[in-house]
Amino acid sequence: MKLLILIVFTALWLQGCMQPVDQLPGAGQWRVINYWAIWCAPCREEIPELNALDDRTELMVFAVNYDGQTGEALQSQAAEMGITFTLLEQDPGAALGVERPRVLPTTLLVNPQGAVTDTLAGPQTQESLMTVWRGRSER
Repeated sequence: MKLLILIVFTALWLQGCMQPVDQLPGAGQWRVINYWAIWCAPCREEIPELNALDDRTELMVFAVNYDGQTGEALQSQAAEMGITFTLLEQDPGAALGVERPRVLPTTLLVNPQGAVTDTLAGPQTQESLMTVWRGRSER
C-alpha cells in the first residue's frame, strides 16, 4: 500500500512540475509580466501605468512579487501598492527561460506563443510598453 501511495504521489508531483509555459494565464495573447516589491519606490510610480495598460488595452498584465509573497501577505501588499491587475503567486520566470531580475521593476513582454520577446528594466509607462508591443506585434 505504501508503494502505491508513493507511486501516485510521485506521478502527481511530476505532472505538476511539467506544466507547459502556456499554463501562464492568457495563452494565445500578448502578456506583460511585471516584477515588483513593496520596498521598491520606482515600482510604486509604475503601478498606475500598468493598471491603465491592463484596463485600456488588449495586453494582459500580471504581477509577480519579487520577495515571493503569497496568500494574504501578497494580497495585502498588492492592495497597499494599488495593484488592480492579476497577481501571480508563482514566478513564471524559470518556465519562460529567464533569470530572476536583478533590477526592480523589471517587465517582461511575452508573445502569444509563450516566448519572452523583451525584458525591460526600470519603470515603464503605458506609452513605452505600447511602443515596444506594437513594434513586436507588427512583425
